[in-house]
Amino acid sequence: MAQFDSESIYVYQAYRPSIADHAVAHQRFGGDFSFDRMSWIKPNFLWMMYRSGWATKDGQERILAVRVKRAFFDQLLATAVASSFAASGMATHEAWRTAVASSDVRLQWDPDHDPVGKSVDRRAVQLGLRGAALRRYGTEALLSIEDITPLVAEQRANALGDFSKLMVPQERPYLPSGVRSHVPEL
Repeated sequence: MAQFDSESIYVYQAYRPSIADHAVAHQRFGGDFSFDRMSWIKPNFLWMMYRSGWATKDGQERILAVRVKRAFFDQLLATAVASSFAASGMATHEAWRTAVASSDVRLQWDPDHDPVGKSVDRRAVQLGLRGAALRRYGTEALLSIEDITPLVAEQRANALGDFSKLMVPQERPYLPSGVRSHVPEL
């Protein structure tokens, strides 16, 4: 599930204030952001809310909506290596370990969650980026970086009860460009 159009897709990340402030001010990552470690992007808003506790967890107090070029995101998907051997589809552990060691993109499927954090019968993807992929993401492939923490804080209270006042980004199933869908248009 993702919010996207023909040219771009939104991914979400949670950071401490110093990283978020720099990213929004400069419309690129830098400052306290480390390009030397893996950074995970999530196209599913509610998965990010689950992971960050609706922006209440230490070091995840600020939520960024990062709009990236769809062609770049599709390239990440095409070059990603599954984070576990079982999900990789590879014939041997050795082949998988070799692929993991040489890849700058990790793909991981996790349980998706409803607004209160309960698992639902759908999986949510997250991509771990490092090396050249992370540098391209953080400096070249992004179109905009928006701090949506005020929206998240406002909606945190609406994520309880019947959800009648909850406002979240409109997401739909995402398929990489060029992949034909058997999923009807929503």
